[in-house]
Amino acid sequence: MENLQFLLMKAVDMFFYVMEILIFGRILLSWLPLGYNNPIGQFLYTMTEPILGPCRRMLDKSPLGGGMMLDFSPVIALILMMLAEQLIKGAIMLV
Repeated sequence: MENLQFLLMKAVDMFFYVMEILIFGRILLSWLPLGYNNPIGQFLYTMTEPILGPCRRMLDKSPLGGGMMLDFSPVIALILMMLAEQLIKGAIMLV
């Protein structure tokens, strides 16, 4: 049973690590003139938009959002991902 918990914890770690790298890659790409009209940009957009899209909509509905010059959805997404990771790891430890 401990081996299964260990494997699940490693899989959760790897998933969230990869997602964090992809989000940081998207942030960096947004600063470059390349945009999303290339295969790397399209890949980053496809992989991160399911997480960043809802965060962006949540910010747009809040009093802080809707007209900000900067997109803070990656920051919110990373914070929510850290929380989700800890909750999932806690649930794995209970099993």
